[in-house]
Amino acid sequence: MQPMKLYCFAQSGNAYRAALMLQVCDVPWEPVFVDFFNGETRTAAFRAEVNEMGEVPVLVDGDLKLSQSGVILDYLAHKTGRFLPDTEAERREALRWILFDNHKFTSYFATLRFMVALSGQSEGDVTAFLRLRAMSAYGIVDAHLARSDFLVGAMPTYADVSLAGYVFYPERAGVELAQFPHLERWAARIAALPGWVHPYDLMPGHPLPPRAA
Repeated sequence: MQPMKLYCFAQSGNAYRAALMLQVCDVPWEPVFVDFFNGETRTAAFRAEVNEMGEVPVLVDGDLKLSQSGVILDYLAHKTGRFLPDTEAERREALRWILFDNHKFTSYFATLRFMVALSGQSEGDVTAFLRLRAMSAYGIVDAHLARSDFLVGAMPTYADVSLAGYVFYPERAGVELAQFPHLERWAARIAALPGWVHPYDLMPGHPLPPRAA
């Protein structure tokens, strides 16, 4: 079987979800570095040849090309039979958390992290708003994990892989895992999964060169 290819770069938690899923499912794969910070995803060539949305991750499996991390996680779970919920009700619950992740848990924090830690923008009303929303979303997940080791059922599913996208990055922008003890313990359980690798060790592009920081 030819290794799958994943278009990615180290700072992208969205790409990390897909890379982590490949790792913990023990799927052979190769990273294809995307030079996001120098504008590669905004080029006409990238949008015509890789992803019309101008985003990573993009997974290539033979003739199949997939974008959007939730779609990639679903595909890999069904292809490998790994990290799938046991019942139809649990599958819906996993989808519920993946949608919450994309809409709130990741989106607010990822935008805040990019503005403060990666782009060096000044703090202001926008970053304050994003931090407040990120803290609220983290609090919701923390409360849920007070009752369960994982998001759905007793074992990790692809919902857990989805929410793990940004929690291991060191650039916290004021949203520290230590403020959410149940979430912090959950992150430790994810990091203990066979095959887990830190995002900066798993994907190319770290550290950023000084001119792109």
